[in-house]
Amino acid sequence: MTAARPTTPADRTRDDLPRVLELPEPGAPPHAVRPGAGAWWALTVAEARMVGRDTAGLVVPLGMPVLVLVMNGLHPGLAEVIPGTDGRTALDLYVLPLTLTMVVALVGVINMPSFLAYYRRTGVLKRLGVTPASPAMVLCAQAFVGAAQILAGVALALVVAFAWLGATPPADPWVATGVLALTVTAMFAVGMLVAAVAPTPGSAVAIGLVAFFAIGALGGMFGSRENLPDALATLGGWLPFGAAVDALGAAWAGVAVPGSAVVGLAVSTAVAGGAAAAWFRWE
Repeated sequence: MTAARPTTPADRTRDDLPRVLELPEPGAPPHAVRPGAGAWWALTVAEARMVGRDTAGLVVPLGMPVLVLVMNGLHPGLAEVIPGTDGRTALDLYVLPLTLTMVVALVGVINMPSFLAYYRRTGVLKRLGVTPASPAMVLCAQAFVGAAQILAGVALALVVAFAWLGATPPADPWVATGVLALTVTAMFAVGMLVAAVAPTPGSAVAIGLVAFFAIGALGGMFGSRENLPDALATLGGWLPFGAAVDALGAAWAGVAVPGSAVVGLAVSTAVAGGAAAAWFRWE
């Protein structure tokens, strides 16, 4: 009686293969493999880790706006109630909307483009293009992580404003939430445009900083727009930074949001987003 010959890999059949991948039946046409929820979650966690390792990109959008808020909030003149605003002060109607807009702009216009430019420069997006995980998944994951960072920055600013500086909540929280969401969309569109035209990560940061300070200066970040020439003040009110400050201030006061502010945010989203879609390259 002879001993049985040991089984070799060549003897294994299709049914003996481990079910790591679902193989098509012989002769069946190939089908695309779609990434599942696990792939999306893994990519989002990886993006969050990348953002967490960027100390400056993590701390500045959280710390800088709060520092501006505290420095302005401690000024005694900002505690005076503005007549006809139901007990609200300049801190509520101007400084706090400005602070929240800064949080969104720092993440959307500076942070996000630098990561996308880095991925393109190192070939990450190109390599993802030949895998089931398309480069668009990176954009979605980066947007999700950016939105989470914005929520953290907004929450920190509101806690400091309400608990320490005595700020008043918005008269219409739902309108304020909607305006903030529209602001996030507009700033992300501007950030995508920066990523589309920036060839390197360093240039993305540089262009993002120029864009941030340009729209911020015209939007009242360094002082009231009333101090600017009329043409620049009007332009600043249409650009996303000034439009967001005006709209959030109106939501805090409980008055109608200026139509020009809503149109400015919507047009900024459409124009910057359309240009980014036309000019963005994966490699």
